Amino acid sequence: MNSLEYIFDLGVILLAANIGGIISRKLKQPAVLGQIIAGVILGMGIMDVTEPMQQMSQIGVIFLMFVAGLETDVNELKESGKSSSLIAIGGVIGPIVLVTGATYLLTRDMTSSLFMGIISTATSVSISVQTLRELGKLRTKQGIAILGAAIIDDIVGIILLTLVVGVVAPTSGSNVFIVLGKIVGFFVFTFIVGVILVRVIQKYGKAIHIEDKIVTYSIVTCLLLAFVSEELGVAAITGAYFAGVVFSMTSHRHKVSHEVNRIASTFFTPIFFVVIGMGVDLQAASSALALGSVFIVAGVLGKILGSGFGAHLSGFKGKTALQVGFGMVPRAEVAIIIANLGIQMNVIGQSELSAVILMVLVTTLVTPSLLKWACEDKPKKSGKAQPAA
Repeated sequence: MNSLEYIFDLGVILLAANIGGIISRKLKQPAVLGQIIAGVILGMGIMDVTEPMQQMSQIGVIFLMFVAGLETDVNELKESGKSSSLIAIGGVIGPIVLVTGATYLLTRDMTSSLFMGIISTATSVSISVQTLRELGKLRTKQGIAILGAAIIDDIVGIILLTLVVGVVAPTSGSNVFIVLGKIVGFFVFTFIVGVILVRVIQKYGKAIHIEDKIVTYSIVTCLLLAFVSEELGVAAITGAYFAGVVFSMTSHRHKVSHEVNRIASTFFTPIFFVVIGMGVDLQAASSALALGSVFIVAGVLGKILGSGFGAHLSGFKGKTALQVGFGMVPRAEVAIIIANLGIQMNVIGQSELSAVILMVLVTTLVTPSLLKWACEDKPKKSGKAQPAA
């Protein structure tokens, strides 16, 4: 592909994202849903996902999580530690139990069923984050709890995956203690970098005229922490999120958030959501409707019930607990990556992989609408007018 074709493709993707977002808003749905559907349409033989598109979309999700970090109140994040942990634990136990059990009833293979259970724990919080931002709910108590739970969820999922791989194929998996060491190392490194950066900005900011370059420095920090987290076995979006949290503790948070969000929302983030849609293989997904349907129902219910119950235990009531459960539903690239690993290890087959793709498609499409429904404030019925005195 020459450079002009690549530029043309980018133009088409951005146009499709824009049109999809407009139509979705007209139908009173979040713009992200329209962008994903636009991607699904483009992926139906119109356009292929190329490596440059994948790279652009990766930057998009990194910026999305960076802005989410910038919009996080650190004190509220600390306070949500207990609730996030309960939500994450419920969001892991629920899907593993329901998906493993349901898959075993169909396949009678405990190893592949357990692996499918592990796949179902991987939450793709980026879709929930964008939807909550559009609905103005990201900085609510439940929005912050979803973010915290998703991070814990990913760490627990990594550890469980390492344990399963170690049992099934001891030579191909890392030692679980090495994985734990890397995760701890990442958080220690992030904490040290965060403390140093905040103190330098506060103490020397005016002297070095940091106001003029703060956006550039913040983006550099975001990309570097995303890279380090990926290298240490933690998702790149986790590093980006904590980079945002670091800069949220400075007096420049609003400037950085505004500027980075403007860059992300006009270019990188729409590409990310369109590419998610383009990556959906409808033919492969439709080839495993029976197993896929069971997998989806068990996986979605597992997240809603598990995370929702965890939210209820930590003080969320009624609709707010349901919002948390819905926010933990979507799965995306992480689930497909784990499924591909299962194929390489001969733990699961093509039908299970197709079921995972179908789950990714359905949960990606339904989550924005579910969250919007759960977050809507129903108008209270007005009482009868009082007679005039």
